[in-house]
Amino acid sequence: MERLEDQLTADFYDYEALLGDEERKILLGAREFMTTEIKPLVNEYWAKGEFPHELIGKFRGAGLTALSYEGYGEHPAAVSNLLAGMLAMEMTRTDASVATFFGVHNGLAMYSIYSGGSQEQRDRWLPAMAAMDKIGAFAMTEPLGGSDVAGGMRTTAKREGDTWVLNGAKKWIGNATFADYVVVWARDLDDDQVKGFVVEKDMPGFVAEKIEGKIAFRIVENAEITLTDVRVPEANRLQNINSFRDVAEILRATRGGVAWQALGVMIGAYEAALAYAKEREQFGRPIARFQMVQDKLVQSLGNITASWGMLVQLARLQDAGIFKDEHSSLAKAYVTSRMREVVAWAREIFGGNGIVLEYDVARFFADAEAIYSFEGTREMNTLIVGKAITGQSAFV
Repeated sequence: MERLEDQLTADFYDYEALLGDEERKILLGAREFMTTEIKPLVNEYWAKGEFPHELIGKFRGAGLTALSYEGYGEHPAAVSNLLAGMLAMEMTRTDASVATFFGVHNGLAMYSIYSGGSQEQRDRWLPAMAAMDKIGAFAMTEPLGGSDVAGGMRTTAKREGDTWVLNGAKKWIGNATFADYVVVWARDLDDDQVKGFVVEKDMPGFVAEKIEGKIAFRIVENAEITLTDVRVPEANRLQNINSFRDVAEILRATRGGVAWQALGVMIGAYEAALAYAKEREQFGRPIARFQMVQDKLVQSLGNITASWGMLVQLARLQDAGIFKDEHSSLAKAYVTSRMREVVAWAREIFGGNGIVLEYDVARFFADAEAIYSFEGTREMNTLIVGKAITGQSAFV
């Protein structure tokens, strides 16, 4: 396999060297795939606010799905959390929308089934999802509920014999307009506990409408879902999910993945700004020779390097099975905050060109705002960490 890059310019401390030879080969393959197959498409579709469905076929042949799930997909054994994180970084380094499409399918949806489903349910759904013959979505957030959804979920489920009847609404659900399987979380009216259901797109009463007018993640087809007396068989209820505590186990893992995405946005913006600074001339010399431009670049590299180190250790804790909610929450809060700084500095280096899509940095700048907010806001993740370190809950 020809290597497009031996080492990222942003990998100043050579974190990729922590991967073994086989895992590094997978990462370099993903880098080549994203650069040659995905990058040429993203600005066009980001501008149109449409999802390029041909991407599914491209991903299908890339062998990147289900790498974290032993027994599913093309890889014989599950890869490390470090490689999984770096793959999320690599995809987002090219485009956050495409990385989110993949992360919702391969992460949130598949992981919900893998961790929350019975073996029969895994074997029923995951092979087709691993092959990307079927696409998944994850429906948690509601029109009137975001951070408070754990204790105030309005979507309900009522059991009637071997069938569950779902009613309610969900919002900001990525992939939902075309997903084959949507993992819907609902509150059981009988025991007031949250349960998970795999809703198939052709089930009567399920409607997903695309949200228009977004200024970030424009390639992602976020939808508002309405569920009106949707009848779901007991066989489609995730058998190992009995309360929101079980759901939190899923969110703990995926929240760390969002922090890796934030790192990818930082790297993409930094790389674009560094290349531009070397070629853009003012006052007869490249702007890379100006002290204030170098200051912005070095501060950006510092944020990237510090965040990468934090995420490496988070991955090690995950691989050891000892990471906690506060570990992923601190990473999500910290790295997304540093991301906001980096994309702002990068946009400044471009001057007026920084708001033009063809230079890429405007896309990173806008998409950073979505990553900053989802999978728990900075404030909510801060309170999770605050409770862990003080022993006192400051939640209202």
